Amino acid sequence: MTKTATKASTNKQQEIQRIISKLSKAVAQHKLKPGQRLVEAQIVEALNANRNHVQSALQRLALQHIVTIEPNRGSFVAQPSAQEAREIFAARRVVERGIIENITQQTIQDNWQKIELHMESEQQVTQGNDRRAIVSTLSHYHKLLAEMCGNTVLKEMFENLMVRSSLIVALYQHNDVPSCQHNEHQDIIDALKEGNQALAAKVMLQHLQHLESELVLDNTQSTATDLVMALKEL
Repeated sequence: MTKTATKASTNKQQEIQRIISKLSKAVAQHKLKPGQRLVEAQIVEALNANRNHVQSALQRLALQHIVTIEPNRGSFVAQPSAQEAREIFAARRVVERGIIENITQQTIQDNWQKIELHMESEQQVTQGNDRRAIVSTLSHYHKLLAEMCGNTVLKEMFENLMVRSSLIVALYQHNDVPSCQHNEHQDIIDALKEGNQALAAKVMLQHLQHLESELVLDNTQSTATDLVMALKEL
C-alpha cells in the first residue's frame, strides 16, 4: 500500500471514529433518546460528514449495541430491555470493581489535582437544578477512574457499558434524583487515598446497586428529540 493510500485509510478511520464519538456523546448526555431514529442525511448535515462514513459509524455502533439497524427501516438509538438493563449493571459491577482494584494509592497521589478539580465541580453542579449538567458531571467521575486505572481493556469495556447505561437511565429512571451521588463518590476517593482498595471496591459495588435500585424496570417509551440540534449542540 502506498503512503497516499495509507494516509487516506487513516483519515477515513479517524473520521468514522469522530462520528462514533459524537453520536456516543449525544446518547450519553441524553440528547438522543432510546428508540430515536437516526436519519443519515441529518447526521451528515449536523456533523458535516461523508454519508459513507456515517454508515460505517452506525454499523460499528450497532456492534456495540448502542444503535439498532433494522432492514428497510433504518437506524435507531438502541432501546434496551429491562433484562438487558439488569445485565448491564451486573457487568458494570464486575468491570468497575476491576477498575478500582487497579488504582493504587500512588495513582491517586499522581492525579490528585485532577481529582480535586472534578470533585469541586460535582459539589457545585449538585447544588443546582440543571439535571443534564448533573448527570454529565457525575457520570464523568466514573470515566475519570477508568482513565486512571491504567488498563486499556477495562477502560474500553467501561466506555461501552457507560453509554449503554445512559440509555437505561433515560428509559427507566423516573425520579428527580441524580443518577449518581456525590457523597458516595467522595467515599470511594477517600478509601483509595488511604490505600484501602478493598473498602473502595465495596463502596463502589454498593454505589452501583444504589443506582440500579433507582430504576423502574418496565418498558416505558421515551420521547425523541431533534437529531440535528442534538448533534450541533455538542
